[in-house]
Amino acid sequence: MRDLGPLIGAIDQGTSSTRFLVFVAQTGELVTYHQIEIKRVFPYEGWVEQDPIEIFESVTETIGVVVDKLHKLDINPRDIKCIGLTNQRESCLVWDKVTGQPLYNCIVWLDNRTSDIVDTILDNIPGRDLNWLKKKTGLPISTYFTAFKLKWLINNDQKIVESIKSDRILVGTVDSWLLWKLTGEHMTDVTNASRTLLMDIETLEWDKTLCKFFEIPMQILPQIKPSSDHFGTIKIGPLVDIPITGVIGDQNAALVGQRCFSIGQAKVTYGTGCFLIQNIGPGPIHGALSGVSKEAKNKLITTVAYKLGSNPACYALEGSVAIAGAAITWLRDNLELIQNYSEIEGIAKQDVSAGGLFFVPALQGLYAPYWDANATGTIIGVSQFSRKCHLVRATLEGVAFQANDILAMMRQDRSGIKVDGGMSSNDLLCQMLADISGCQILRPKLTEATALGAAMIAGYHMGLWNMNDHDPDQLDSHEGHANEGIIGQITRRLSFNKESNTTNRKKYDIFWPQSDEQNRIDRINTWRMAVNRSRKWIRVEKQELKKINYKRLSALPFMFFVLMSFGTHILSAIQ
Repeated sequence: MRDLGPLIGAIDQGTSSTRFLVFVAQTGELVTYHQIEIKRVFPYEGWVEQDPIEIFESVTETIGVVVDKLHKLDINPRDIKCIGLTNQRESCLVWDKVTGQPLYNCIVWLDNRTSDIVDTILDNIPGRDLNWLKKKTGLPISTYFTAFKLKWLINNDQKIVESIKSDRILVGTVDSWLLWKLTGEHMTDVTNASRTLLMDIETLEWDKTLCKFFEIPMQILPQIKPSSDHFGTIKIGPLVDIPITGVIGDQNAALVGQRCFSIGQAKVTYGTGCFLIQNIGPGPIHGALSGVSKEAKNKLITTVAYKLGSNPACYALEGSVAIAGAAITWLRDNLELIQNYSEIEGIAKQDVSAGGLFFVPALQGLYAPYWDANATGTIIGVSQFSRKCHLVRATLEGVAFQANDILAMMRQDRSGIKVDGGMSSNDLLCQMLADISGCQILRPKLTEATALGAAMIAGYHMGLWNMNDHDPDQLDSHEGHANEGIIGQITRRLSFNKESNTTNRKKYDIFWPQSDEQNRIDRINTWRMAVNRSRKWIRVEKQELKKINYKRLSALPFMFFVLMSFGTHILSAIQ
């Protein structure tokens, strides 16, 4: 048998696929992996669901295939000492704790069915303030987050209500569901809990006031633990008795996998959506937010980046874009403009511009920094000269422009912006982001940042990865600076300029801005005009009617005063 030393497994359960990967603990080298696509179900317009059983079986199947591959590589699967789990966040699942069977499909984070509940709640908040709960949760009031999905289930499915009354129901995000099925434990970690609108971002515990606000019983929620901790041992399959020692949301895992451990370092992950996270440092939360602009505090999300055991939580500033890779899928499946994803870059390069075309891919509304569930996809600037290549290029540009809307609110870091995820393999998209943002874009040679982050978190608990003094360069080679702390190493390794970037070029593909500043500003201004055209489009008549009724109601006290005064005057005249 080949001896690679301790191995770490990573379950990466995303919106589009599930993967199981195995890394060498000492080097971060990827040994092998397997991936399975996951279907999404669209019962009605704006609804997005997945089958919980399919999600779970995709995990067990990928594990089984990888174990077979390890045997073929003459590697003992028992060399896997621990497993990390990373997952799509915010998605909501409910299941019977006796039978272990789901009570409803998984409502995916993209789902927009709760927009009426959101509107109703906002109607009862002074000024319809989206940030009414932000001080306690770090999150705006949006269909994006788990609490609204759970509230919808309780309001619309009697079976859920009966299960609550009989104490048979358990709820959670995807990590909780998988942990329950794999280990029998009902748990989650702080990064996933921080995306529910039910956790106090300072205490890192479920909040009674928030649960009461959403009318959700606290006893059905999972136990919250640090990201790096013991979450139970696997009880089924070929990896039985191996512990799960790390759980972390997928975007948070990518932040760790990209080694963004210094304040100000940021990464962009292009998957189904696009997610930008910037490290703002350890708690307490008011200290972490001290260097964040007022606009960013209002329009972006404050979230838990990760928590290593008993160490203070590290916080992050985040901006989320609902549609990124999903826009390319839309071009393929709905418009049938392409056959596969690999065609995109070649078609987009058929012209040097989008021919004046702008595409705002708000197919599920707009997330940060606009938070407009009533925005709709908008293609503007169409002329008789517009061709397929222009729409394809405008789609890529739309994804880059949305990322820049968020980057513009974050503090700039001279080490550049790191990108990962499936779409980051597109050179043209990376160059577009560099030109639009005016920042250097770094794409790592090792693109498995999300899974690697989960492995690092799991390995930390087992003593296989020391986050305090481990040299990140050892993730790629055995050479390192053993006496240098990790923060100093990251700063030294990732700080660069055009005269001195040899080390970075070995580890990253670097994309430099090539657009002049005035052209960049003009294009951004035109993009924002297009965004404004897309906003508040859905159910405009309903919203306007609500405004008219609100004005009528607000005028009642005045009308009552006028009528009473007129009546008093008539009575006095009669007397």
